[in-house]
Amino acid sequence: MIDPIVEKGAKVLGEHAHEVPKDFFGTKKLATLIARMSASLRTTEHGVAIAAPQIGLSYRIFVVRGCIMAGQEGLPKAERDDTIPDVVFINPKMAKISRKKELLEEACLSVPGYYGFIKRSVQATVRAYDKDGKRFERGGSGLLAQIFQHETDHLEGILYVDKAEEVHETKKEEEDGVKKDEQNS
Repeated sequence: MIDPIVEKGAKVLGEHAHEVPKDFFGTKKLATLIARMSASLRTTEHGVAIAAPQIGLSYRIFVVRGCIMAGQEGLPKAERDDTIPDVVFINPKMAKISRKKELLEEACLSVPGYYGFIKRSVQATVRAYDKDGKRFERGGSGLLAQIFQHETDHLEGILYVDKAEEVHETKKEEEDGVKKDEQNS
């Protein structure tokens, strides 16, 4: 099932998402929800990750494209291995973030037609659970750290435009693919 991406203004995007209960782990219902998230993410041209509220579901879950988790973010989109399974983070918590921050360009599938600049920590570590309830920790820098922060913000009901220092409308030529590898989540 392909769910439409919920856009800015939808109530679910401004709410604190609900924890996934322990008895939900390992169920077909949870596997189906994760599959719906991945399917919706993969229908997007530039999307690198998606949070459950972005498909209208108030759960503390986000999914990151497998090719990004495999460190292929520096490759042109045509050269990324999109067969790598996406990675799910359930009930994630930021375990560590670096004090060092950078002003980064950011966009969002739920705020189409815009991009902005936001300060994000250059390194971040997330502690979460997989679909079977096994706890894990994953750290990253650069784009991965940015994704972790962006997606956990979604679960708190925060859009990047709520914190951005600048927000700009994309230009027609950027929407046609001229813009350098825009990253959306």
